[in-house]
Amino acid sequence: MADAKKLYIKTYGCQMNVYDSERMAEALEGDGYEQTQDMGEADMILLNTCHIREKAAEKVYSDLGRLKPLHDKKPDLKIGVAGCVAQAEGPEIMRRQPMVDLVVGPQTYHRLPEMMKEVDAGRSALDTDFPEEDKFDHLPKRVLPARNPSAFLTVQEGCDKFCAFCVVPYTRGAEVSRPATRILSEAQALVERGVREITLLGQNVNAYHGHERGLAGLIWDLAEIDDLKRIRFTTSHPNDMDDALIHAHGTCEKLMPYLHLPVQSGSDRILKAMNRKHTANQYRDIIARIRDARPDLMFSGDFIVGFPGETDEDFEATMQLVRDVHYGQAYSFKYSARPGTPAAEKEDVPADVATDRLHRLQALLTEQQYQTQADMVGRQVNVLFEKRGRQDGQLIGKSEYLHAVHAEASAELIGTVQPVEITKNMTNSLTGQLVSN
Repeated sequence: MADAKKLYIKTYGCQMNVYDSERMAEALEGDGYEQTQDMGEADMILLNTCHIREKAAEKVYSDLGRLKPLHDKKPDLKIGVAGCVAQAEGPEIMRRQPMVDLVVGPQTYHRLPEMMKEVDAGRSALDTDFPEEDKFDHLPKRVLPARNPSAFLTVQEGCDKFCAFCVVPYTRGAEVSRPATRILSEAQALVERGVREITLLGQNVNAYHGHERGLAGLIWDLAEIDDLKRIRFTTSHPNDMDDALIHAHGTCEKLMPYLHLPVQSGSDRILKAMNRKHTANQYRDIIARIRDARPDLMFSGDFIVGFPGETDEDFEATMQLVRDVHYGQAYSFKYSARPGTPAAEKEDVPADVATDRLHRLQALLTEQQYQTQADMVGRQVNVLFEKRGRQDGQLIGKSEYLHAVHAEASAELIGTVQPVEITKNMTNSLTGQLVSN
């Protein structure tokens, strides 16, 4: 039997790209590829790209430039670009970097085996269509390592919200939900291979409509899988947090008390300019309703500062919303124009002003995150242990609040949920000790 070819994948961006990279690797297994973590030994390098952040395309071109010396040493090395930058700039990538053999969009990577036949025949391959067929119907059945306790599972893709700053509707397409029966079947297969926590993924996951009772109905059906211990979902839009989903947060024991619910701004004027279709107080009301259902739930969020037209008063409204909500974790960014989006045509806030606002916001969010973690000291949490730590006899896992937790424990506990008393707050994690039964 011929030696397996080596595949190296670099993943940029969100959890959905992590999931997509896993599925692309599985799709190429049939062509004799196995993954490697050593780029130098790779027979194929695949960059799975993200187009959300500033200068995303330039970063990809820069990374491709750094691959040229390796390609010169190994002329048979295959190089591919996948994901949202591929979707947005496919022909331009091939024009600027002739060494790229393959460009594939996020909706067509199920066609990778056929595209590789073109590449192996000496022809470049480009596919950035939005096909009518469901890519998940054409991907191979998942085969995962036996002791991998956490997994991502895409249930919804695309977005119909058309926020003025966002490229997702253009790179991922319209909202599409996978049928619940297929998701439940994939989840069952994951659990049979040792997965104990599943995070449901979607660009706008709570708009999921592949179940007659929406995302809440899917969560309740997943909760019936015996050995599945935990369920999470991300990323949500405030306008799709319906009563059933809020009720599930208060009543479904397997649904973890952590919710990523982006708001982007605390100013109604900026929210309207962003085309968010909700106000700051409507967002506050949703937060209050969820906390009524699940008082200990921890919130995460996304914020953009320096959006075109943002004034000092608009920024202060954002700061006040952060004070009102108190986030356990949050992500914040300076606005950067994405070509083709409505906001890209508007005049930017001066860079020094936007930078100052970002630093002030991040200082407040960091203070809240630190306080949230500090408040965990002395509390007992339930930790799903996932892997060995750097120190002998130490394991690392996640609490129900998504905090990373380190504790001395036997490797036999990997894949199990154990009570841990938190003893120390670290910069981005917690330390604890097992609670004796």
